[in-house]
Amino acid sequence: MTDTETASTTRPYTRRLSQIERGYLNAAATGTPQLIQMVVEGEGRIEVEALREAVRVATLASPGLAVRRRAASWRADGPIPPVVELPPHTDSDAPFFHRDLDVRTGPVCEVGLVDGPSTRLVVRASHIVTDGRGLRQWIADVFRVLRGEDPVGADSVVDDTHFRAAAGEVPPAEPPARLTGLPAILGQGPADGTPLWIRRRVRAAPSAVTARVAAALSRHLAADAGRLIIPVDLRRHDRTIRSTANLTSQLVLDIRREDNWRRLHGQVVRALLGKREIASLGRDFLRSNPFANSLREARELDGTRFPCTAIITDHGRVDTAELSTGGFTATAFYTLPMLVPYAEMFLSTCQIGDETELTLSCRERPGAREAGEAVLDDVERALTDAL
Repeated sequence: MTDTETASTTRPYTRRLSQIERGYLNAAATGTPQLIQMVVEGEGRIEVEALREAVRVATLASPGLAVRRRAASWRADGPIPPVVELPPHTDSDAPFFHRDLDVRTGPVCEVGLVDGPSTRLVVRASHIVTDGRGLRQWIADVFRVLRGEDPVGADSVVDDTHFRAAAGEVPPAEPPARLTGLPAILGQGPADGTPLWIRRRVRAAPSAVTARVAAALSRHLAADAGRLIIPVDLRRHDRTIRSTANLTSQLVLDIRREDNWRRLHGQVVRALLGKREIASLGRDFLRSNPFANSLREARELDGTRFPCTAIITDHGRVDTAELSTGGFTATAFYTLPMLVPYAEMFLSTCQIGDETELTLSCRERPGAREAGEAVLDDVERALTDAL
């Protein structure tokens, strides 16, 4: 089977376009690519033809990574994710990291392989059709096949309505108030729309990472308060489901300048206990969305003010053994978060052993890198002071 052959050759796969996915389609319509990019670095080699075969087999077991949009549905009649060989020393400025993926024509996922001096596997997927958990399941299957094992697969076609039912009774929650816009923190002047990624590896892996990161960020607020989005995986309400779909909802939390991480952690825990990410799915998105109620409003966000200060996502603990083979040993895993039209920055974390990987993304503009590094300096202090 070639990269252009489709996953539907062995099984039909169709699922309904969900409310969550429609929100990402709207964001993509502003011209901002909605992409998840995950990077595995390591020592040794991955043979390109073996990788292509592993991608093919993993996708047949998880056909949601080979879909195309068909009206109000996704159908797995799109191409298998292609594997692209990238030159040594390829960095995040390369065009490969910045091109969009079209969910109408496919592919919705692609893999880049950088061979030497440090081998890197770069997995890019449309966030419209998948989320971090779904993509990590697929990546784990790719490595299983590379090790000669069978893929576990993730072929469920349920959408967010399944998890609303699985969550049971959900207390109603008031929608967050609309904000006219918070002043920018990272740099000054016009942004050119290009993502700036700043990576930091911290020699600490404490608990409550999201709250500690949020508290460190609060010291940089340009106003008395800010607003955060914390993505929540709906799969927590039914852990029997294996799906690559975009099943991530949002917690919207307000923070204060110089906030305390314990207060913020308590706020997150109470929100999760109250199933607020489920409650938010029951609202009329166009009328109660706290960021932009129309495509026109989204396009008016010019990069000088933002309804949301930051998105903070924690990918949890990563076992590098699951991302290794007989000839390749993974030493690092990190993400390159996307730009979001209504959020100034996106902070992504994961923990590997006793270290925490951090990546901050924001819009490229004068002073943005220096301000971003200062934010990560405070985040690093917050994480190491917890030891």
